[in-house]
Amino acid sequence: MPKTEKNSDNKEKPLLLVCPLDWGLGHTTRMIPVIRHLLDLDCEVVVACNSTQRTLLEKEFAVLRFVHLKGYNIEYGQNKTGTMVKLLLLLPNILIKVKSEEVWFLRFLEQNRVNAVISDNRYGFGKTGITSILVTHQLQIRSGFGSLADAILRKLLYRRINSFTECWVPDFETQPNLAGKLSHPYKFPRIPVRYLGALSRLKACSDPGPELPNILIILSGPEPQRTILENIILNELGSRRFHDIVLIRGLPGGSNILPEIPGVLILNHANAEELNEFMCTSGLIISRSGYTTVMDVIKLKKKMVTVPTPGQSEQEYLARHLSENNIAACLLQKEFSLQSAILKSAAFPYHFPSVNMDQYKEVIASFIASQFSL
Repeated sequence: MPKTEKNSDNKEKPLLLVCPLDWGLGHTTRMIPVIRHLLDLDCEVVVACNSTQRTLLEKEFAVLRFVHLKGYNIEYGQNKTGTMVKLLLLLPNILIKVKSEEVWFLRFLEQNRVNAVISDNRYGFGKTGITSILVTHQLQIRSGFGSLADAILRKLLYRRINSFTECWVPDFETQPNLAGKLSHPYKFPRIPVRYLGALSRLKACSDPGPELPNILIILSGPEPQRTILENIILNELGSRRFHDIVLIRGLPGGSNILPEIPGVLILNHANAEELNEFMCTSGLIISRSGYTTVMDVIKLKKKMVTVPTPGQSEQEYLARHLSENNIAACLLQKEFSLQSAILKSAAFPYHFPSVNMDQYKEVIASFIASQFSL
C-alpha cells in the first residue's frame, strides 16, 4: 500500500479498512455515506472488496484506495424452496469463507497499518486485536426453517458478533423503525450496540412537486432471481403499452444491451446522482425489499411496491413489516405484474415516518473522536 497520509497538523491520519459483503449490491452502496463521512472527518479509507463492488464505488469516489478481497458469490435457486435449500446447503461454505477472511486479514495486518476496521456483514474481521465494528441490521435471524433453527443460528451469529468491538445497526432504536424484530431482538449481543439510523447515499428530494405518473423499476440481488424478475417485467413490457418507465437492471459494469422498448428507458446501472434523480421524479418505485433500497425510499419519501426475493426470509419479513406499518406495499413474485403493482399502490395507505437521516454521522464522529485525537 502507498505511504501513510498525514493531516494538516502533520499527524498520521487514522486509517480505516471498510469491508462490505458482496451479497447483492446493497451492503456496498450503504457503505457509501459511511465512507464519505469518514473522509470528511479527515480519515484515510481503504476498501476491501471484489471487482464488481470496486466498479460501483469507483463511480462514486474520484480517489479511493482498494484492496482485492474475494466475495461470497452467492446464488439463489429457481424458486422459493430451491433458494431456501440452496442457502441451507451453502452454510458450511459460508463458514469456510468467514474463516478465510480471518486468515486474509491477519496476513494483511502483517504488512499494512490499520487503526480500525468497519465490516458490513463480513464476520471474519473481529478476532484480531484491532478495533472492529460490525455493521448489520440482522440481530435476529429469520431462516424460514422455524424458531428452533432461528435460535440455533442466532447463537452461532452472536458468537461471531461478540468477537467485534462494537455493533452498529442501520436502523432507529425506537419506533418507528424499519427492520422490526430483525434489528430489535429480545436478546442482544454482549458487545455495545449503537443504532445508526438509516443509511442512504442519496439526497432528499429538494421539491416534491406534482406527483408524476412514471414508474421506476430497480432490479438487484443474486442470480438467477434477478433475471427471473427481469424476464417477468420484460415480457409484460413487450406485450402491453406502457409509458414513462425506467428500468435499472442492477448490473454495474454490465455490457449486454437489451433491445429498445417504446416508452421504456433501460439502464444496466445508475450511479447515486442518476438514481437520486430517477427516484425523485418517479411516482412509483418497484423493487426488491432489499434493506438498502428501503432506506433510500424512506429518505426520499416515495411510494414503493416491494417484491421480496422468493425464499429469502429476511426480505419476506421486511416486506410484511413495511406493509403492516403502511411504509410500502408488497406483492409476491408469483403474483406480480406491473398492472397489479400500479393498482396495489393506488389503494395503499402510505405513511412515511419522520426520522433523522443524519444520525449515523453523530455515531461515526463520536467513534472517531473517542479512538483518535485529530
